[in-house]
Amino acid sequence: MPVYLLSGDLVFPPPELADENGLLAIGGDLSTSRLIWAYRQGIFPWYNPGEPVCWWSPDPRLILEPPDLHVSRRTERIIRQGRFQVTLDLAFKEVIRACSETRMKSGEGTWITPEMIEAYTELHYLGRTHSAETWQGDRLVGGLYGISMGRVFFGESMFAKVSDASKVAFVTLIRQLSEWSFGMIDCQVTTWHLMSFGAKEIPRPLFLEKLKKLINLSSGAPRGKWS
Repeated sequence: MPVYLLSGDLVFPPPELADENGLLAIGGDLSTSRLIWAYRQGIFPWYNPGEPVCWWSPDPRLILEPPDLHVSRRTERIIRQGRFQVTLDLAFKEVIRACSETRMKSGEGTWITPEMIEAYTELHYLGRTHSAETWQGDRLVGGLYGISMGRVFFGESMFAKVSDASKVAFVTLIRQLSEWSFGMIDCQVTTWHLMSFGAKEIPRPLFLEKLKKLINLSSGAPRGKWS
């Protein structure tokens, strides 16, 4: 399958035309309008520093439906013990930067470039991107961020400076999203860690069908910031 080169126009090829690895197109920019349009079609950016922006729509797609959330007894116990305090949208900039820094320090490299941080922070100001934070006292020790549209939450990245901090943030956020009638969390790429929470792979056509049904539905989430 060919990989498409984007022009300055706000258009994407159909997600079904992605290659076997999920790569659909390269080029374009990270403007808020392009990002919003991409996510609405099940497309997301993911690229290395110094490369052109790469746009992906993998098949299969990893998703988590809130009723399927699985929480281990150990994690439930940690939540009940109150080892962490969890907030929403209290420290978005700090969370996205920590996600980038944590991956760099671990030697994994990161796709969360300065341009990505700037773009997703702008989306946060528009009420599109959100974060969940875990704290010990006044110290930020874990968290995650993603994009919210309709009744879909598109998870992007998470970090932990203390064991179990990101797990608690994740579980707390999913339970809150369930209360707000969200129907799907897009986990994008398959990992054992997310599958242990109940995430599952589905074919891209089924993902796009679910996305189409949920993206325009209103949820019970507050408009703007969730804090």
